[in-house]
Amino acid sequence: MIRCRLKRAQAALTLAVFLLPLVAFTLAAILRFARPWLPHYSADVDPHPYFVLVLLTTVLWAIFSEHYGLNAVDQHLLDESNLRRTVSACFLTFVATLAITFFYRDMTFSRIFIWLSAFNLFFFTLLVRAIFRAAWLRHRRHSKSAARVLVVGADQFAHSVATSLRSDRVAPCAIKGHIRLPNQRCVITDSPVFELSDIPRLAIGNGIDDLVLAIPPSQLENLADLRRRLSPICAPMRLVLNIGEPLDGRQRLFTHGNLLLLDLQSTAAESVLYIILKRAFDLWFSATILILGAPILALIALLVRLSSPGPVIFAQERVGLNGSLFRMYKFRSMRVSPSRESDTRWTVKDDPRCTRIGRVLRHSGLDELPQFFNVLKGDMSVVGPRPERPLLVQQFMQSVGNYNRRHYLRVGITGWAQVNGWRGDTSIEKRVEYDLYYVRHWTLAFDFFIVFLTLFRGFTNKNAY
Repeated sequence: MIRCRLKRAQAALTLAVFLLPLVAFTLAAILRFARPWLPHYSADVDPHPYFVLVLLTTVLWAIFSEHYGLNAVDQHLLDESNLRRTVSACFLTFVATLAITFFYRDMTFSRIFIWLSAFNLFFFTLLVRAIFRAAWLRHRRHSKSAARVLVVGADQFAHSVATSLRSDRVAPCAIKGHIRLPNQRCVITDSPVFELSDIPRLAIGNGIDDLVLAIPPSQLENLADLRRRLSPICAPMRLVLNIGEPLDGRQRLFTHGNLLLLDLQSTAAESVLYIILKRAFDLWFSATILILGAPILALIALLVRLSSPGPVIFAQERVGLNGSLFRMYKFRSMRVSPSRESDTRWTVKDDPRCTRIGRVLRHSGLDELPQFFNVLKGDMSVVGPRPERPLLVQQFMQSVGNYNRRHYLRVGITGWAQVNGWRGDTSIEKRVEYDLYYVRHWTLAFDFFIVFLTLFRGFTNKNAY
């Protein structure tokens, strides 16, 4: 059966991947503490902190390996970029582990042990992939038990479904035949074709492992009756969803009460990695900046207050995650003007509305510092597409294709478009292009890379004015 074989392989692969930290740490302990050719810091080693370290690393590794698909069968068999995924998962696992253990001063670990563990984890992950690929391909070559499938449907769509099942690179199937539906034009020439009246004869002795229903949307209202007529064939039934356009493989079916729902457009904002670890990073990074930068914030607030009459903080409505509205904070860098003007007018070079200190703040990006309070509130993230004013969003949605897809993720203080120079009065199309690239390819490692680039590019930019 198609699903059983894949599930067995998936379960074995997941177990092997999730146990890798234990294997890596065990080998590191043998090399570090049981071999005389490596230096020892102490003859007495307390094992308890290392057990805690293994447990913590295993939990983090489970999250990161799941996110990067290291425990997915198709990723191991088809994805050629597995090396990059492995490096990212190992790097983020140990960075997160060391960041957490940094706050527990009563626990100390051998640095050699940590480095050995990291190398072992990377090496064993690649080894598991190589062994799994070799075992799977060997099984495919020597096994004569490919899943035997009977396709319900005999039109062009059913023919394309059968072709896809035969040529699948992970688990190709053997097509035993097609069942033609009433009044359906048959295009099948390479397999036996049966009628619904032949079902009693097919029910016994024909070795059908799976029934795949490849029926047009117009026939879905008759699905209950069709299932009843097919019930004599004692095999699992699978329905191929034909929604009129190809899916990209990331969609998932899930239940909500008694409803069966299909993700047609899922986003990274729904992943565990985004919800938990990105939010944890946002809170930690924002709190650190606000605490360490408190004297600078106080000095800037004083200078803004002395530069011109008006409030120190400028708050403006912006569009955030999923199109929600929030009040974004900035240090005021302009003279007070009517809200109608500030909500609709772009800031241009040598803008006469800017104060002297405001030009410095805008060019350096220091006017954005209060937005870390937005991050703490959950309105924004440290990294993401820059938030825009509602009126301009309405305009850009009409003129720039897929503009609103920027809001699939939480908006940010810095972003991929900004570190590449697309900020201020620059091309909206290019900015959206970079923002959508970030939305499609988001990872926590990508966020760290953007933060790193921001330190060198974000504070001095020719388009920031």
